[in-house]
Amino acid sequence: MVRKPIVAGQFYTANPERLEEEIKGYFIPNTTREEVLGLVAPHAGYMYSGSCAGAVYSRIKPAQTFIILCPNHTGYGKPFAIMTKGTWETPLGNIPIDFQLANQLLTSSKYLEEDHLAHLYEHSIEVHLPFLQVIFKEEPFQIIPICLSHSKSSDYKELGLEIGKGLQNLSKKVVLIASSDMTHYESQTDAQRKDKIAIEAILKLDEALLLEKINTFHITMCGYIPTIVMLSAVKELGAKEAELIKYTTSGETTGDYQQVVGYAGIIVK
Repeated sequence: MVRKPIVAGQFYTANPERLEEEIKGYFIPNTTREEVLGLVAPHAGYMYSGSCAGAVYSRIKPAQTFIILCPNHTGYGKPFAIMTKGTWETPLGNIPIDFQLANQLLTSSKYLEEDHLAHLYEHSIEVHLPFLQVIFKEEPFQIIPICLSHSKSSDYKELGLEIGKGLQNLSKKVVLIASSDMTHYESQTDAQRKDKIAIEAILKLDEALLLEKINTFHITMCGYIPTIVMLSAVKELGAKEAELIKYTTSGETTGDYQQVVGYAGIIVK
């Protein structure tokens, strides 16, 4: 199947030429790119979070496959939903799913289930794709979309371990993307305070600490599950450090600092 874009014309322009130019404007020129195992990047409308996403994608080297882990905002579909076949369409063209690797992960997992319904109306993978298409225009890549809902906390780490083990000894380069915004609709002061706590746990590569802080301080980070899974997976692959590339809030765009959403860009090496 072809998964059609659902937020083109809303979160970002549907005009291909304008879209490519806008995204180029978010990239940081003359930045040294690094080999990364994983990253955290936001999924809001580009006018709000584009600068944060652009800063992160400016720092990474290309990969043959990007596994994109997103939260389930819609409630549709299976709790741990993977798509193993088809393509994802954006205004910039179609991106194929890595059928072979996706099926390997599905077959070896006791958590993942084949399901396109969870992805049909979920925006939080789609918004990353044009960034990848622009910055890696000359380097073809595939994706594996995985949409994650709430479950037992132990399931998140176990799923990450499964994915990490499934990526060991591959001949291809794979990068895991955790799609997440940070604190939602709180004051700038409160959002910055809470997000700092969550970011510090991520920088320590401590997924258990992240979950503890999310629960203790009621941090409304929508993609904490994808982030936990990503951290668990990349540590299995030898991750040693993480770096905060950029933090911003919607208030810096709107001027409204009473009700902001936070955005963090982090790479894991």
